[in-house]
Amino acid sequence: MSDNITIALAGNPNSGKTTLFNAITGAHHKVGNYPGVTVEKREGIRIRGDKQYRFIDLPGIYSLTAYSVDEVVARDFILDEKPDIIVDVLDSTNLERNLYLCLQFQELGIPVIGALNMSDEAEAKGITIDDKNLSTTLGIPLVKTVGPRGIGIDALLDAIDASVITPSDAHSIHYGDEIESRLEVLQKLITVDTAFSARYPARWLAVKLLEKDANAYERLAEHSGAPRIGAAAREAVDWLDKHFGKDSEIIVTEQRYGYIRGAVRESIRIIKHTDFSLTEAVDKVIMNRFLSLPIFILVLWGVFQLTFLLGEYPMGWFEGFFGLLSNFFLRVLPEGLLRSLVVDGIIGGVGGVFSFVPLIVILFFLLSILEDVGYMSRAAFATDKLLHAFGLHGQSIFPMMLGFGCSVPAIMASRTLKSRRDRIITVLITPLMSCGAKLPVHVLLAAAFFPAHAASMVMVIYACGAVLSLLAALLLKHTVLKGDPTPFVMELPPYRAPTLQGVLWHVWEKTWHYVKKAGTIILASAILIWAITSFPAYELSAPEQAELTAAFTAENPGAGEEELEALLETAAAQAKLEHSYAGRLGHFIQPVFRPLGFDWKLAAASVTGFAAKEVVVSTLGILYRVGTEEDEESEGLRDAIAGDPNMRPLIALVFMLFTLIIPPCFAALATMKAEIGAKWMGFEIVFLIALGWVIGCVVYQTGNLLGF
Repeated sequence: MSDNITIALAGNPNSGKTTLFNAITGAHHKVGNYPGVTVEKREGIRIRGDKQYRFIDLPGIYSLTAYSVDEVVARDFILDEKPDIIVDVLDSTNLERNLYLCLQFQELGIPVIGALNMSDEAEAKGITIDDKNLSTTLGIPLVKTVGPRGIGIDALLDAIDASVITPSDAHSIHYGDEIESRLEVLQKLITVDTAFSARYPARWLAVKLLEKDANAYERLAEHSGAPRIGAAAREAVDWLDKHFGKDSEIIVTEQRYGYIRGAVRESIRIIKHTDFSLTEAVDKVIMNRFLSLPIFILVLWGVFQLTFLLGEYPMGWFEGFFGLLSNFFLRVLPEGLLRSLVVDGIIGGVGGVFSFVPLIVILFFLLSILEDVGYMSRAAFATDKLLHAFGLHGQSIFPMMLGFGCSVPAIMASRTLKSRRDRIITVLITPLMSCGAKLPVHVLLAAAFFPAHAASMVMVIYACGAVLSLLAALLLKHTVLKGDPTPFVMELPPYRAPTLQGVLWHVWEKTWHYVKKAGTIILASAILIWAITSFPAYELSAPEQAELTAAFTAENPGAGEEELEALLETAAAQAKLEHSYAGRLGHFIQPVFRPLGFDWKLAAASVTGFAAKEVVVSTLGILYRVGTEEDEESEGLRDAIAGDPNMRPLIALVFMLFTLIIPPCFAALATMKAEIGAKWMGFEIVFLIALGWVIGCVVYQTGNLLGF
């Protein structure tokens, strides 16, 4: 027996598959992407004795007749990678629906094990499963599991070992004499090409041809007798359509469900409980047609209020820590380029971004709880009617809500939408949702210019992003992406208590992504920005110093030498900055940003934000911290910006809106290109830049006219 076993962990959405995966593999797993697509690939290792089990957590799917990207990935992995075993995670509370996918797995010729997950919930609902009888009927081993508590994992691994030693015979349902006679003909024709039939199971392919599966016909093209088999399949489909008076795909589906109903009737006994269902009781309020949307808005408002309430103190601790760190290096390092690099470049740039880690952690923690509890599906239903009016699919709410965390997984989440039009429009509007990378910019400026209402101001910016995304969808619906969204069909999972392990793992993954970016992309950007703000070197000439001294003395006749020295130092730092490469760039592009009220500093920061939105804070940290004295307290970035005579609340608001709207970071754009193509990515860049400039200009000019 091989000591290394590859297991594909598959199942329907909401079957508890990922929870079971985490319970099996613990921390021994990694996350990447499948080749060529942005679908997340999770691999985990479990070592027991001298054996190593490699688990691949496939995306949740309902069928192997693939329409969405998730279904394509799951199907292609099983067909092309050929894992040793498929563990199909079945929701024990809804076996009839879950077994449909299981029957399709069995036709692939790969050993299948059924994990009867959530068996505790089934028992609580009065559902008694005779797993031995059901196992005999289906012809596969079945193991009862409870993912959150790790129950049944050892039994599952034992079943895997047994299946590797003695694989069970491929077991497929009998579709009835009429269908079976057609399948038999196709199977014989397929097995003629032995090399082909070794790659694709003849039984599976024959069934798929009768289901008119487009991908099956594409794969059939590799067969030496493809034209003959294709003709035989089309003839069989025509005969079945006429004989049964309905589509052959429907006939195959009905036969599967008929078999499942018989198996369930023989193996499952349901005892009706009179006690109330918590899920139904809560949903009477949460899913009320009048209350669902206001509750959804209230939930989001609560998430952001709680994020800022809980994050205020740890964020202050981080800021204080980096302030102390800055002062420490100011004292121990001699004046010069090295000190400037460490204090102004690395600490001033990266430190400002790290200060917002507590907010990111809290936001991801709250969103993970909402997802694990089961509220996200309710949010989709609550917003479906509203989204439909703007040309969006109900499931678009998932990417939009994930957009509050990070645009990359949010764009990836659009793959669950079956219609390409729905996917494209969702991907294009998702970056308008304010991601975690934009949060530091909003918090910084809101705290500096709206200190009494900082949390509410940030909430307003988030609301602006949501409103703009809907209006953008409406515009796209009537222009470049005409059409109506596909009908919305989705199951509502029961409410479940989130597991601490699962929530913490989600938070760790997302936070580590943020911190890693701060330690790599943003560090490199901060050093680059420091370099272009430090070079070429420039000093005030003697005549310029004399002119400044005379003007200051005339305006402040009683001023002392210390005040004059401070003035000259500040003026020298400002002159050095303005004559640097960054200053020249800012002044060069300032005319483009002048209608928005931006000075050269904000113009330069806007440009650097295209790499990553956190870099905006890094840039401002560097631009506003030049010239800090060694013996003084390092001035906070918020106070420095608030004290800038060229800044005021209206400009801060416009800058927040502009940062909200302009194209997302390079990583998100790369994901967008992989998801919907380079053409749409290029369209998005132009569209968002134009939209950001127009809205910023309108808000600034209108505010000026109204006297703000």
